[in-house]
Order: sequence, then structure tokens, then C-alpha cells
Amino acid sequence: MEPAVLLITLACGFVMSRFGFPPLVGYLGAGFILYTLEIDENTLPLLEKIADIGVYLLLFAIGLRLDLKSLVKPEVLVTSGVHMFSFVIISLSILKIFAFLGFSQIAGLNENQLLLLAFALSFSSTVFAVKTLDDKGEMVSLYGQIAIGILIIQDLFAVVFLTFSKGELPSIYAFALLLLPFLRPLIHAIFDRVGHGDLLVLFGLVMTLVFGAFLFEKAGLKPDLGALVMGILLSGHTKTQELTKSIFYFKELFLVTFFLTIGLKGLPTTEDLVLAVLLTLVLPIKWLIFLTILTRFRIRARTAFLSSSALMTYSEFGLIVCSVASLNGWLPEQLIIVLAVSLALSFLFASPLNQVSEQMYQYLHPFLAFIEHNKAKSEDTPIRIGHPRFLILGMGRIGTGAYDALKKNFGNVVVGIEHKPELVARHHRQKRRVILGDASDTDFWHKLEPNENIEHILLTMSRHHGNLLAFEQLKGSSYEGKVSAIALYQEEISHLSKMKIDQVYDIYESAGVGFVNSMISEIQRNKPPTKKKTLLKKYYTRKKVKKRKED
Repeated sequence: MEPAVLLITLACGFVMSRFGFPPLVGYLGAGFILYTLEIDENTLPLLEKIADIGVYLLLFAIGLRLDLKSLVKPEVLVTSGVHMFSFVIISLSILKIFAFLGFSQIAGLNENQLLLLAFALSFSSTVFAVKTLDDKGEMVSLYGQIAIGILIIQDLFAVVFLTFSKGELPSIYAFALLLLPFLRPLIHAIFDRVGHGDLLVLFGLVMTLVFGAFLFEKAGLKPDLGALVMGILLSGHTKTQELTKSIFYFKELFLVTFFLTIGLKGLPTTEDLVLAVLLTLVLPIKWLIFLTILTRFRIRARTAFLSSSALMTYSEFGLIVCSVASLNGWLPEQLIIVLAVSLALSFLFASPLNQVSEQMYQYLHPFLAFIEHNKAKSEDTPIRIGHPRFLILGMGRIGTGAYDALKKNFGNVVVGIEHKPELVARHHRQKRRVILGDASDTDFWHKLEPNENIEHILLTMSRHHGNLLAFEQLKGSSYEGKVSAIALYQEEISHLSKMKIDQVYDIYESAGVGFVNSMISEIQRNKPPTKKKTLLKKYYTRKKVKKRKED
């Protein structure tokens, strides 16, 4: 049975990836296929536990990268509340229409039950959004931070509901968890001493599953919240990035089972499927509400558009809300299947749209410019970069190394572009000329003043997707100089080469060459004088001594 599960999951994920869809869409399909083979959640009880671990690790990873200040910004806090209220009211009206049309699943529901279902539909998927942002390398972009902030506020609403749905308050021991921030120095001290290998991975898992999920669950709180809090406590440490990378593949693997379990909840009837499709058609309304509210906070149209696109799904937390409501007798069990199918369809709907979101933004730009807040136009002032010869897009470690090497050899004729504000501030402190901007943003290139001095542009962003988008913008501009790019995998090298990029550098191969060149320089610098030179030195020394004696 287990081999069949693995093979079907791999096959579905592979097929979807070949058609340009994220593999997670295939995993959802694999769940439905497995259910038709009479494999369900009860057949594989361990699968649910693994799926939970995947969600915990996901929230832990969010916490590691979370900027708490972003949660209290009006565009995050107010948008979350206003959107939830607005969408609940609108979807309540739509559900009443569906009930009037005779859908048996909701025809017999009263006002309060419909309101509860509308509340469950108002959530957006944390798993989908974070996975999509992570794959695109946009977790720390402005629109990514706004989307994640909104999702966390939504998750807190879900936590409040689930807490009160138990009919009991959290344990008295929950108040002891308020002391956790005071333990941060101790936790960071342990973090300093766990090394870099398997012990670091184990430390991350223990912090997530034991001190996070298990501890919070015992205190009567949501384990998901515990994983998030532990991630926040570890954020800001010098080894945070390393820990994030160390647990990355664990998180990815365990999340596969999460998408599988959605499909394993059961197959819908024809009526369930029709209702789920109709609910999926409501998603553009959810997107439009997010877009409208965000632009009222003077967020640029592109940022609002991309944030709204990442949030245009139904949520696993909404499914949990519906499941708890069903257990308490507040909603019929059949609605869980409807919501599970709606969730799967929303992923199928949103996945391809998020893959081409930048192209969609360019197509819809006239409409989006119309709804953009007038004062947002103040950001459209031209960006002046002076007259550099070299432009580096992406000022991480590789970009920084390239910047320093070019400056050393050619002088102060280099400018870097970086979309992380904290990284830009650090470069400014270190006297580098770095400008805040997103090279994959079409608006950035429109605001950038034309510059004929630039001879060479280096694409050094950590994500292949970001380098591709930046090169697409360059192709549409008047730039005629050379372009170089970095790549991590062979397929990325092939892809970039086919796009006619002048030079593509394999990171690992280039690192090896640089390492050996550095070693050769060191050997030559410390090379002892030859025997011939030593004898000559002795001869001239004796001659000088003899001359002094004669004098």
C-alpha cells in the first residue's frame, strides 16, 4: 500500500510540474486518486500526523523570517479585519442565493449556520501562499510580507474561534507561556552552541514540535500557534537563515502529505462538485476586496495586485473550522467534503494565475492604475543611479562579492539593486552604493532613468525565478549591453543559455575556481626564495663584510 501511495504521489506531482503547474496541485489529485482506490485517512492514520508536522514546520519557518512590526501596520491589521467582515457579508448573501436555488447541502441551514460557513470561507491558505512565495523567492518582498502578515492575523482569528469552540478556556498554565520572551536570551545562547550539522536540524525540530506544538497544546492552545511563536523567538539570530535552509526539505516533504490528506477526505457527489465549482467562482470577489482595501492604504497597484493574488484561495484553517463545527453539531458533515473540494479547486485556480501574475499585472495595468490611490503616485518619481558601468541585481553574498571585486578593479563605477530594506541599510553602513528596488518589478524599470553608461548587468538574485523576471524586463528595455547570470542547477543553466544571456555561471563550479585561484595566490605569496637567490644573497653579504674590514 505504501509503495502505491509514494508512486502515485510522485507521478501526479511530476505530471503537473511538466505542464507548468506547481507539484502541490498534483499531490491534491493524488489524494483523490488514492481515495478511489479505497485508501483514506483511516487507512493511513500516520499520514495525518505527518501532515500536521508539515504545517507546524511551515509556521515555524514563517516565524523565523517574520518581522513583528509588519503585523501592526494598517495595511496588514486593518485590511485583515475589514476584508474578513466584508467577505463574510458578501458570501453570506451568495450562500443564501445557492440555498434558494435548492442545493441540499445548505438549503436547510439557518442564518447562524450560513454565517459560520461564510466565516470559514473568508480565510486564505497559509500553506499555499507561503509555498508559492517561497518557490518564487518573494518571501521577503513587500507584497510577500503584506500577504504573510494578513495570513497570520487571519490565523489568529481562527485560533480564537477554535479556542472558544471547545467550550472551555485555555489551561491556567497558558499564562506561563507569557514568560517565553524572557527566555529568549537563554534560547539564543543554546542556539549559538548547537553547531551546524544534524544537531542544528534536531534543535529546530525540538523547538517546533516539543517547545512549540506540544507545549501549547498541553496549555489548551493551538499547536500551530506554538510553532509560530517558537520561530519568532529564534528570529533575528545570526544562524536563523542556516536553520531555515536546514529544515527546508523536511518541511517540503511533510507538506506533501498535507495536500494528500485533503484529497483523502472523500470524493464529492455531483451536487457537491457543482457547489464547490460555484464557490470557486466567488474567489475573484475575495481578490477584488483585498485589492481595493490595500490600494486605499496607498499601497502601489502592483504590490496590492500580487498580495491579493497570493491570497486568492480558500484555506486549510477554514476546513479545520468547518470540521470543528461539524463535530460540535453546528454544521452538517457533508459540508467538509464540499469545502475540501473548494479548497483543492481554489489551489488549481490560483496556482497558474500566480505563476503568471507579473504578466497579468502588465495586462491589467490600465485598470489597476485607475483604482490606485492618487498619493501612491509619489513613489513614481524617477530613480537616479548616477553613471555606473556595472549594475548588480541582487545584493546577497554573491552580489556583494561581485560588487567588491568590481570596485577594487574598476573603481567606484558599480551600483547594486536589492529589494530587502534591512540589507540595503547594511550595505549603506558599509559604504556601498545600493538602491532599494525590486528588479523583477516592471514599475521599477519604468521609474529607472535611462542610462547609456551601463556596460554590464549581473543577475545575482538567489532565486532562478527572480533572475528570469529581471531578464524579461531587460529584454523589453532599451538596454543593449552584456548580461551575466548565476545558476544553481544544470536545468537553470540550460534555461538561461537558451534565453541568450551572454554569460551563465555555475555557482559551484565558479566557487571551486575561485577557491583554487585564491589558494594559488597564497602559495605564490608565501613561496620561499630559490637556492640560487639564497647563494647570491650570501655572496653579497660576505662581500660587504669583507669591504667593511678592509676599511
